[in-house]
Amino acid sequence: MPIADIDQCYAMFDRAKEGGFAYPAVNVSSLESLSAVLEGYAEAESDGMIQISVGGGAHASGSLNDQAVGAEILAEAAHRLATEYNVLIILHTDHCHPKNLEPFLDPLIEAGQRRIADGKAPLFNSHMFDGSELPLQENLEIAIKYQKTLSSMNMILEVETGVVGGEEDGHDTSGVGKEKLYTTPEDMLTAYEKLFPLGRFMLAATFGNVHGVYKPGNVQLEPKILRDGQAKVKEVHQTGKNPLDLVFHGGSGSSKDEIRETIEYGVVKMNIDTDTQYAFTRPIVDHMMTHYDGVLKIESEVGNKKMYDPRTYLKKAIAGMKERVIGATTDLRSAGNSILK
Repeated sequence: MPIADIDQCYAMFDRAKEGGFAYPAVNVSSLESLSAVLEGYAEAESDGMIQISVGGGAHASGSLNDQAVGAEILAEAAHRLATEYNVLIILHTDHCHPKNLEPFLDPLIEAGQRRIADGKAPLFNSHMFDGSELPLQENLEIAIKYQKTLSSMNMILEVETGVVGGEEDGHDTSGVGKEKLYTTPEDMLTAYEKLFPLGRFMLAATFGNVHGVYKPGNVQLEPKILRDGQAKVKEVHQTGKNPLDLVFHGGSGSSKDEIRETIEYGVVKMNIDTDTQYAFTRPIVDHMMTHYDGVLKIESEVGNKKMYDPRTYLKKAIAGMKERVIGATTDLRSAGNSILK
């Protein structure tokens, strides 16, 4: 199927809330990782999200090191490949900080505008502006500007209040105080009041979540912050249950119970990167260690071309990442819930 349109995006969010599940949002940085995610979603019969970060875009552009060019290339590839799979995909960009608006987000929005002018769908369905390093008022002032632009293009904005701790893919907030890892119901209400009149949006409200991977118990999550924020918006604006479309960042190492509790409070999207990186790399390591004398030309021997052909071990990497994506759809209960079924 083609990449989801705006109505299908909203239908996916609504179906997730009604059905008590959430969608994995998996970062990709190559054609191999893109294929792994698409194959995983298709096999699980789950719709889902594919996202590209600043670092992922830079990697995909090779020695150009151009974050926007690489992201555009991967997005165009996703548009073509997605037509071969019978699930719906939302294309998203991850964690764009204020310093990267000009080199990353703005060119991708312009690329989307060019596609629209040519009668095509936007390049992406949604973009994340991460202004969490700024005071809330300044964060939301910039978000309002982008919300107006994206809404006019039938696209969705994701914003973050509070700070997701840790470090991943160049996003490093490991030095922030613990108190900043927890947003407040008042912050969530303010975000709703500033942005919702301009269009539906996604909110990454932090509740102690941290980027990277940690052993269970090392990260203290407080999911009830999400519950209280939703209740605050509902109380003030007389909305239905869980009016905000929430996002869970930094979920690696979280228990299934913690993950599923956040779904009860309106989380429709959970970012997954660290776990899938490991799932991609682990089979390559196994291949190299098992076929050491084949991938290296040892003591003037010729090695084994079949073993050092990158396609050999990259197929294994794709399969490993695909299985982790399938596992994520099971954990989040999106497996078997494609709206195309």
